[in-house]
Amino acid sequence: MNTFPIGVLLESFRTDYASALKHASQLGTQGIQVYATDGELSPERLTPAKLKEFLRLAGDSGQTISALCGDLGKGFTDPAVNPVLIERSKRILDLAKEMGTNIVTTHIGVVPENRSDDRYKIMQEACAELSEYANSLDAHFAIETGPETAERLKGFLDELPSNGVAVNYDPANLAMVTGDDPVQGVYTLRDYIVHTHAKDGRKLDQGHTPYIELPLGSGDVDFPRYLNALREIGYTGFLTIEREVGEQPYRDIELAVQFLKRAMESPSF
Repeated sequence: MNTFPIGVLLESFRTDYASALKHASQLGTQGIQVYATDGELSPERLTPAKLKEFLRLAGDSGQTISALCGDLGKGFTDPAVNPVLIERSKRILDLAKEMGTNIVTTHIGVVPENRSDDRYKIMQEACAELSEYANSLDAHFAIETGPETAERLKGFLDELPSNGVAVNYDPANLAMVTGDDPVQGVYTLRDYIVHTHAKDGRKLDQGHTPYIELPLGSGDVDFPRYLNALREIGYTGFLTIEREVGEQPYRDIELAVQFLKRAMESPSF
């Protein structure tokens, strides 16, 4: 039975890139996702020499680049700033291609429930331009799931002119934020999923703490069903571990790798 390659968001180790790549190698992951919005790996600061060195380190560590993270932290809801954000996003996608991947994950803001909302049209126009650019490079801007239901996101994507804007599927975000069934969401978004985050969590609905991120297998994501759903829709890409909380990132990621390997070795997979 074919299994999914396991990756890790390099920044989840919370250390420098060289050390993080060594950690990834030690844990036996096959790929990495890295932030390209600021810092050393942003298009504005990355020199050809630094890019060559980073790719050498990644290759020596046995890692391929699963995706770049291009979340600029603003979404695409403001027409006054969208032109700048769109151009920066395009440069990040150009960099992704140089790094050997064709996926840039991002957040676009919350898709309004009402399609007549002005923000809906503004976001559609921005994503249409991004979609056409990505499509011209045989690449994808992948929207991370979570702020809205899978059904609403699908409706938004269905209206775009091409498949250059797709989905980075984060099952925990759906479980924690919208309360969606992460398994059903896979089938809803089956035509758009190009990358995934391996994360778990639980919706709480308690005052100022509406949800909590948890180690894989201890939240509301039914991973055996979820992984089988990914397999059934024909997904063959990475399960990229993202760990945003906790005091022992290396140990948490190590446990996540072990958990995913056990899940894919189980008779039910």
